[in-house]
Amino acid sequence: MQKNNYMEVSFPSLSVNEALARVCVAAFCLQLNPSIDEINDIKTAVSEAVTNCVVHAYPKVNCGQINLRCERQGQMVVITISDNGVGIRDIEKAREPFFTTKPCEERSGMGFAVMESFMDRVEVEKNNDKGVKVTLYKRISSLQEQVKNA
Repeated sequence: MQKNNYMEVSFPSLSVNEALARVCVAAFCLQLNPSIDEINDIKTAVSEAVTNCVVHAYPKVNCGQINLRCERQGQMVVITISDNGVGIRDIEKAREPFFTTKPCEERSGMGFAVMESFMDRVEVEKNNDKGVKVTLYKRISSLQEQVKNA
């Protein structure tokens, strides 16, 4: 049985680093032989989570830190994206489709809904004293399952 493996990376909350997060997670997930659809689902959810950090976590400063951890637990990938920004006042309200705190910036309010549609499970919680931690879970089909379902 494969031992659990993980990687961690931190980067400034700049929009250009959203692509870095996608590539890091996609490369890490390759050890599980995911399908193209599974990789695309994961990359989309990671993009949404990182973009939320960039747009919402550090509004009064140029940027802060985003922490990304990706862990393999058997055929499950667990991705945690966290920040130490201003946090979310009402997490349940923020998870409602179309809810946005920045309507004047043409935000759709669909970030969490998108994450939930592409991942098996999404958890959102306060990150210690400040900030937010989003944990994304995705089970990667085994090669045998992929062949059987083709």
